[in-house]
Order: sequence, then structure tokens, then C-alpha cells
Amino acid sequence: MMVALRGASALLVLFLAAFLPPPQCAQDPAMVHYIYQRFRVLEQGLEKCTQATRAYIQEFQEFSKNISVMLGRCQTYTSEYKSAVGNLALRVERAQREIDYIQYLREADECIESEDKTLAEMLLQEAEEEKKIRTLLNASCDNMLMSIKSLKIVKKMMDTHGSWMKDAVYNSPKVYLLIGSRNNTVWEFANIRAFMEDNTKPAPRKQILTLSWQGTGQVIYKGFLFFHNQATSNEIIKYNLQKRTVEDRMLLPGGVGRALVYQHSPSTYIDLAVDEHGLWAIHSGPGTHSHLVLTKIEPGTLGVEHSWDTPCRSQDAEASFLLCGVLYVVYRTGGQGPHRITCVYDPLGTISEEDLPNLFFPKRPRSHSMIHYNPRDKQLYAWNEGNQIIYKLQTKRKLPLK
Repeated sequence: MMVALRGASALLVLFLAAFLPPPQCAQDPAMVHYIYQRFRVLEQGLEKCTQATRAYIQEFQEFSKNISVMLGRCQTYTSEYKSAVGNLALRVERAQREIDYIQYLREADECIESEDKTLAEMLLQEAEEEKKIRTLLNASCDNMLMSIKSLKIVKKMMDTHGSWMKDAVYNSPKVYLLIGSRNNTVWEFANIRAFMEDNTKPAPRKQILTLSWQGTGQVIYKGFLFFHNQATSNEIIKYNLQKRTVEDRMLLPGGVGRALVYQHSPSTYIDLAVDEHGLWAIHSGPGTHSHLVLTKIEPGTLGVEHSWDTPCRSQDAEASFLLCGVLYVVYRTGGQGPHRITCVYDPLGTISEEDLPNLFFPKRPRSHSMIHYNPRDKQLYAWNEGNQIIYKLQTKRKLPLK
């Protein structure tokens, strides 16, 4: 640094010498003194600049050294912090696993308690359901079918499909005739003789309903005609025959009426029935050739009291009826062979197919359009290829409920 300053002074002297007066004036003492003083001032300034520069250099060296020390310490602290953070992460992870395990044990205990509670509720619900069914299907009727003894052809008509019946409850001799699977005309005969003989007095009374029925599953119960409304898939009409008005109506739930009840009854989607326990509806469950569903209906309010999915299939079936709360389904395999009952369903579980003998109907050449049981006279009313038929039945006592 000093070498550089001395070089600069020499250059400055040469520069100033270029402006000096001619030699004849060089001996002027005043001028020499002035020049000397100016050089002295310049040297002092340069000396101060040199000292300041040295001081700055020393301070910068000390600052750089301090920074290096601090950076080394930061690296040490960073390693320590990184190690501490890594240890903390391991401890947090271990704690989380312990918390998850405790939570798993707690949830497992809750699941066990919930499953035990659910099982207890299910058992209680099943017990209440069984009690309700036994109350609904009380022991006032304890007969089971043993055989179809004989048949009697009461009348013959040209119509292939239709239904005929008496009131299932009222002690009335009247006979009702409903011709066809889609119609709205009800013929009322004074008695069975008037029904059998066309020329017998009085003549039948004709009643035009305000709605048309669908299928051949109609029943008369306590003076009311119950039938499937043709304009709907699942509506049941309660019609007052005396007032000639619609008394009430209901919709069967669960997609009822979308499939035929019986394969060999091509127009019936809901088959109504009456037995000693009251009003029932037999219909098909979802799917092709599905199983039959049995629904108990409260005739006063038209409310659903209970429904059962039965093991009886609609395939090859042609009709069914209820007797003392037991469903008997009539089959005719492939449309050929005898009419026989090959599926029996008892909601109470007191009888099964194994408890019954082979139940055959007297041979008829065609399928039945309808078969309905009348609990008042303990007979089956049937329609077969235009023939109105009565089947006599033989029954016996059921096994007692356990």
C-alpha cells in the first residue's frame, strides 16, 4: 500500500513540475517554501488515508473472522436442532401409534357392546313380531286341509275368465257373478238356485261399478266388494254394494302389481282372499318367476297389518287360497297334468308340506281362473274354463302351538 502511495507522490511531483516557472525563477525562496508546504500537506493526507485504510482492513478481517465463527456455530446448532427435531418426530409418531392402538381397543369394545345391543334388540324385536303374529292369527281356527273330496259344477258359461262368490262373513244366500278379467258389471243373484237356473225368479240384479276391476281376484267381505283397480298397478278398491259408491281405497307397497301372481292366470296381478282371520292379498315379489308375497289387510281401515315373503313360486302356479291362516298354492306343471297343491306356507310355522298328504284336485282339462275359499260354508269356489265349480274339503286339527 505504501509503495502505491509513493508512486502516486512521484507522479504528482512530476505533474506539478510541469507547471513550474522557468529556471530563472526557480531560486525564489518563497516559491520553494510554498511548494514544500503543499507537498507536506499532501503527504500528511496520504498518511491519514493509509492509516484509515489499514484500520478498515483490520476491522474487516476481524468481522470476517467473527462471521466464520458464527457460521460454524450455526452449523453446529443446525445439526443439533435437526437431531432434536428428528427425535421429537420419532416420539410423536410413537405417541400417535399408542393413541391409535388405544382408540382401536376403545372402538373394539364399543363395537362389541353395539353388536351385543343390536343382537339383543333383534331378539326382542323377533319375539315381539312373533307375539304380534300369534295375536293376529289367533287360535280361533286350528284346521288344516287334508283332501279335496269332490266337485260340483254349478253353472257353465261361455266366458273363460271370471269369478263368482258369496259374502265370506254375512249369512246371506246371495251369489255374485263377475264376468271377465276386466269389467265393471256385477250380477247379484238371490240365491244359489237363482244362479243355477236362468229362468228362476227373481231375475238377477245388475250393478254397474264406477271403476273397473283387473284380474279375477275379487272378494266380498261384510257387504263390500274388494277388487284391484284396473287403472292402477297396486290400488285396491273397497266398494259399498248397497250404496253403490267407493268406500275406501289403498295402495299396496313394495312395487306390487308389476308382475302376474300366477303364471297360468294371465290377467291377475293381485289376488285377494278371505279366511277365518280376515282379508288377505297375494301378489308377486320382484323379479321374473319370483316368490309369492302374502299380505294381511285390516278391512276396516285398509291398513297393512303384516307381510310375509313365502317360499312358494309363481312359476307354474294357477291359483291359491287361504284356510285358517295357511296359504295353499295350486300348481299345474307346464300347463299339463293334474292340479295339485305343492307349496304350503304357514306364518306360524305349525304345518309344512311334509305334514300334508298329496293334495290333488279332481281332474279338469284347463287351468283355474280363480279358486277362493269361503270360511262361512268351508268350501272352495272356482272358475275353470267357463265352469263355476264348488269343491268340498276335508280338514283336521292343526298341531298345537309350542
